[in-house]
Amino acid sequence: MKGVFSLSSQHNTVPFSVKEMIAKKQKQQKNIGEKVMPWTLLLTAIISILTTLGILFTLITETFHFFGDVPFKEFFSGTTWYPFSDPGQYGILPLISGTLRITFIAIIVAVPIGLAAAIYLSEYATDRVRRIVKPILEVLAGIPTIVYGFFALTFVTPLLQNFIPNLEIFNALSPGILIGIMITPTITSLSDDAMNAVPKAIREGALAMGATKWEVTWKVVLPAAVSGIVASIVLAFSRAVGETMITSIAGGSTPNLGLDVTSSVQTMTAYIVQIAQGDAGYGTTIYYSIYAVGFMLFLFTLIMNLVAQWIRRRVREEY
Repeated sequence: MKGVFSLSSQHNTVPFSVKEMIAKKQKQQKNIGEKVMPWTLLLTAIISILTTLGILFTLITETFHFFGDVPFKEFFSGTTWYPFSDPGQYGILPLISGTLRITFIAIIVAVPIGLAAAIYLSEYATDRVRRIVKPILEVLAGIPTIVYGFFALTFVTPLLQNFIPNLEIFNALSPGILIGIMITPTITSLSDDAMNAVPKAIREGALAMGATKWEVTWKVVLPAAVSGIVASIVLAFSRAVGETMITSIAGGSTPNLGLDVTSSVQTMTAYIVQIAQGDAGYGTTIYYSIYAVGFMLFLFTLIMNLVAQWIRRRVREEY
């Protein structure tokens, strides 16, 4: 027969067509792929987990060295942070205060602008406008943070001094505004994706019942997409807390406790940059203070993620 091969043995002959041989080969390759891919994905996941555990182990180990010299009470309740004094004073509250002041200014700027842009792109913009505006917004996330820092110092601060005469050159307001602009694309992009994931049938059903476009957006789409919106705000908050270059350049290096946003401040990340430049010798208390401050940043991120999960559960129960 045409296209048929015969394999002879002492007892039998088994015919194989070309098509059957190709199908058998493809099946074998498919079986190999199905066996290999799960193990490859598992290995990737294990590497990610081990990397996280390694970072956490390093932070905890070096932080314990720090607390061997500095009491817990002084670190968590002290109101003075002067590590280079004799003896050194390691009260973390001024660094936390500076970090939160800049972060909250950034969130106040980013959340309204980011959500408004996301609502417009998702519910009101045409496809042509969406294709033009969204990439432009996302370009802001690709600008190097050092550029934002110098822009805040050389342009935004002098501009604000025209309206706030007592604003110092280094302050919390200017970097806070620039960080807010920087994290706006994060909120816009993720919130827009979350709102676009809401089924079109839900919108059409609400419109069919007589709801206006704004009512559908506010009472239907936003509650349905709240999980993604909260996740975008938490990610933006974590990004603002961990920002280094903008706060180091435009925020200053004066750790102080209070609510004043017009004076120089120092954030936790800015302090890490200062010490990492070589101002402290290896193995000293000042050196180990980097890890203690880094561990505090890790706790901030962890707490924010736990709070976000709690908020999402509560909102889902309400809606």
